[in-house]
Amino acid sequence: VEKICPYAQRLLLIPESHTRNTFYLQNVAVLAHILRQTGLIVRIGTLLPEITEPTTLELPAGGRLTLEPLVRNGNRIGLESFDPCAVLLNNDLSAGVPDILKGIEQNIMPPLHAGWATRRKSRHFAAYQHVADEFAQLIGIDPWLIDPYFDQCGKIDFQARQGEDCLAEKVGDMLAKIRVKYDEYGIDQPPFVIVKADAGTYGMGIMTVKSPDDVRELNRKQRNKMAVGKEGVEVSEVLIQEGVYTFESINGAVAEPVVYMLEHFVVGGFYRVHTSRGSDENLNSPGMHFVPLAFDDTCVMPDRSANPDASPNRFYAYGVIARLAMLAASIELDETLNEAA
Repeated sequence: VEKICPYAQRLLLIPESHTRNTFYLQNVAVLAHILRQTGLIVRIGTLLPEITEPTTLELPAGGRLTLEPLVRNGNRIGLESFDPCAVLLNNDLSAGVPDILKGIEQNIMPPLHAGWATRRKSRHFAAYQHVADEFAQLIGIDPWLIDPYFDQCGKIDFQARQGEDCLAEKVGDMLAKIRVKYDEYGIDQPPFVIVKADAGTYGMGIMTVKSPDDVRELNRKQRNKMAVGKEGVEVSEVLIQEGVYTFESINGAVAEPVVYMLEHFVVGGFYRVHTSRGSDENLNSPGMHFVPLAFDDTCVMPDRSANPDASPNRFYAYGVIARLAMLAASIELDETLNEAA
């Protein structure tokens, strides 16, 4: 906010369009509190059409959150009696860019083309591949160690069973490539890939695949699950990504690290934990819980006297990958700028 709109005094925060996930709303409340501590006047608008007047919601940790209907005046967006200097989106625009946000003159952060209406995971991983290859050359390592294989398959319709042959063929090719690497590094595990919607989040439209036949033999329930993503958006493009076994656990449950960043700084993170999922499954699903990561103590500097898997070194490595991914995201945004114009 300070860099993009340094003179901002009033900020409009627009969260996701749901009110039943009270833990998410708690997160929005914390974000608003942090922004207010910088001296900004912050109010929260909503895209939900059923909210036509200020609506106060109770939060699970105590406190309240007030959502207000958005108001468009010419090329400016705000709330009743509130004309913000800038708009902060905490909404990934999975359902597309709403008309009320198009063509407004205030700064929107992040820009509209950072949402899933424009973004594709395959494009991000193509940018990340470029960054990872360059970084791997600089430090003399195999890029595969930090950049899993990926591919993309478009024009697929799971319900009509169209595009299955293309997907199965690409799955088979990738599994063969992974086996070569597993043999090279002495990894005694069966390779697998993750097939997921090329756009969208929330852990929807994802499946673990260990054979091309897994794609061809999907039952109706599995096809229906893969056919629709967040906000009911139809899945017509998928990302095929090398599966990486999750080797960390907390209290016997499989855990994976998630890293928070502000600009190019690693500022924190958490473990996503799931007690009923395996090391080759998607953990971003109902039943998961979160454990904070102590990044403030461990991610700043590696410990050369400790073994490579010691916490300071492992967390530092996570932070490096996160920074490479952030650089890739900036490349991706630059590439899609003209498409969104």
